[in-house]
Amino acid sequence: MNPQLYNEMFLKIHTGPGGERVVAVCDRELMDTTISDGAIQITITSDFYGDTLATEEDVRAALLSAENGNIIGSRVVALAVSLGLVDPDSCLVINSIPHAQFI
Repeated sequence: MNPQLYNEMFLKIHTGPGGERVVAVCDRELMDTTISDGAIQITITSDFYGDTLATEEDVRAALLSAENGNIIGSRVVALAVSLGLVDPDSCLVINSIPHAQFI
């Protein structure tokens, strides 16, 4: 796999009824997969996380401008932690894959 493509993430920006921006991001390799651990199951689809690949710089800008975020994957969660948007202790880990939401 091309290392540059591996660093990309899927990004979708949802706009709520009040105009708030909800940013959804997943690491590229998680698209179209289902992860589960006990009663918790998350299916990662383009309906929610989008079908647009974004670079780390694009994701950084989107996260910083978001009112809300829903992110899944080790790279995007690490990025959100480095930006101070997510406390690593508040992440849900499902089969070694971190998931976080922030407001």
